[in-house]
Amino acid sequence: MGRMDTHAPLGDAAVADRHAVTTLEALEAIYGHASELAANKSTDRLDPVTLAFIAASPFVLLGTQGRKGNHITPRGDAPGFVVALDEKRLAVPDRKGNNRLDGYRDILEDNRVSLLFLVPGMGETMRVHGTATISTDPGLRARCMAQEKVPATVLIVEVREIFMQCAKAIMRSDLWDGRKKAPGVPSMGALLLAHKKNGMDPAAYDAAAEERLRANMY
Repeated sequence: MGRMDTHAPLGDAAVADRHAVTTLEALEAIYGHASELAANKSTDRLDPVTLAFIAASPFVLLGTQGRKGNHITPRGDAPGFVVALDEKRLAVPDRKGNNRLDGYRDILEDNRVSLLFLVPGMGETMRVHGTATISTDPGLRARCMAQEKVPATVLIVEVREIFMQCAKAIMRSDLWDGRKKAPGVPSMGALLLAHKKNGMDPAAYDAAAEERLRANMY
């Protein structure tokens, strides 16, 4: 298990830390400037290349922000589950979940969102930034149906910026190396017991997890 650095500055304390980077000038002095290729690789609309990547992706992370803070929400299904409506709009179906609705609550307060698409085995990822609307359009929901289940809502994302992220982070992490499995990672049952302390049996919770999840997938 990772160890927390109790000496690291937290929150506003970082501003007073003499090692904190607080200006753009200081930041650029450390890193310099992006190459011309990296600085100019984004576009503001979907094209055949970006559409092909998104069509191959079975997993996307949705980043949102609201008055109570920021959230990252996973979305996943068969490749192509995120639908391109036109060159500026993507439709992300909301499959059955736990109804916390963290991301959706944020969007009602601030509709700016980010998407990060991953494709198994690929080092590159696709980043999308834009604005979002929660839609109950019957035709759109039917178009996003899976396993004969129609999503309650579909998130329509208006693309403002889209670009491919290089593979360095995935390569460093060996994310897709199936032979590697991190030892000692706590299970969902263990985490729930630690956070709620309600006397639940973590082993029993974990043993029934796959069947429980598959029964409530859509």
